[in-house]
Amino acid sequence: MTKTKESLGIRGWDTFEFIVHDLERSQRFYTESFGLPLLGQATESHRQAQGEDVRLFGRAGIRLACVAPTANGSRADRWLKRHPDGIAVLAFRVRDLAHTHRVLRERGATFCSAVQKGQDVLGQPFSWFEIATPLGDVRYRFVERAHEAWLPGIQPLEKPQGLSQAYQSIDHVTSNMLTLEPYISWLKEIMGFEEYWQVQFHTSDVSGEGGSGLASTVMWDPESKVKMANNEPLLPNFEASQIYSFVEDNAGPGVQHIAFHVPDIQGTVGELRQKGLHFLDVPATYYEMLPARLKEHHVTNFTEDLATLQKLGVLVDGDDDKYLLQLFMQEGATLFQEKQAGPFFYEVIQRKGATLFGEGNFRALFESIERDQAQRKSA
Repeated sequence: MTKTKESLGIRGWDTFEFIVHDLERSQRFYTESFGLPLLGQATESHRQAQGEDVRLFGRAGIRLACVAPTANGSRADRWLKRHPDGIAVLAFRVRDLAHTHRVLRERGATFCSAVQKGQDVLGQPFSWFEIATPLGDVRYRFVERAHEAWLPGIQPLEKPQGLSQAYQSIDHVTSNMLTLEPYISWLKEIMGFEEYWQVQFHTSDVSGEGGSGLASTVMWDPESKVKMANNEPLLPNFEASQIYSFVEDNAGPGVQHIAFHVPDIQGTVGELRQKGLHFLDVPATYYEMLPARLKEHHVTNFTEDLATLQKLGVLVDGDDDKYLLQLFMQEGATLFQEKQAGPFFYEVIQRKGATLFGEGNFRALFESIERDQAQRKSA
């Protein structure tokens, strides 16, 4: 019998730290288009001490901190000299930071900082530390704080500013790398995560280069239900894979996208499109084949209007009367027409009973990204 690993005591996601070179553009994007209101911003003392400016966006427990350098040599400045805009820190909230630190130390984690104990600007306790990961320059941060505590150095606004969409929670985080094994083994041995789902496939020829392959392994923490999908390219045409292209564009492995769960994906996506956001194109053949695919997978309770889904570009997958709906935004470099904006993007997902990750949608996403990349290369 396999012995269950001692839990790290993860309660869920805390804050995603996104390093960007254009903070004002990020603020416009989140508050005017994407629907994550501005909640707070860096104090002057924080900007002076860290050489960084910060804007904190979020709703319903979701927190995203956009960080931009204000001084040469700052951490954000060093990141942007190596990478385009991207997620630099995945932060987990834990019940007992001392316990988490002990378990990680016993498992051989590489620490990037000692335990930092302090307060937010309102005097609420906030403690944390960081560890290195096999995911390039991405670090994991572990946080213990009072429920209402803010990030240190962030001054909360009296009232959130900007559009607010009905994002309920983080469904999953997806990362890309050239080889899965080191990261998956690390997640198992250091983090104590378990395998949740796995898939491999080869695409059709959507790019004119013979298609390519993908292997994906989803890992999770059973206690907190935190899920992390992880991808590598496969033969044939290893270097033609969109996973390989991501690693090239990102100058190393990293976080490809974050998925936000919503209660009504059609309403949410309709509003996002009205605000000018663009999503990956889905071929008409996908929707022509969808009824037969749902029947084959025994999804008999499907009630969505196919014409509306096709108009919005929403994907569908499921099994045994449980299905999900999802779609994927264009990557930052395409959305903003600027390479420095990077290959990161967002996903919006609604689950109607389905808890897994549909292989059909993995394939559709993979082929859509390859098609988008092929169009950009020929432009």
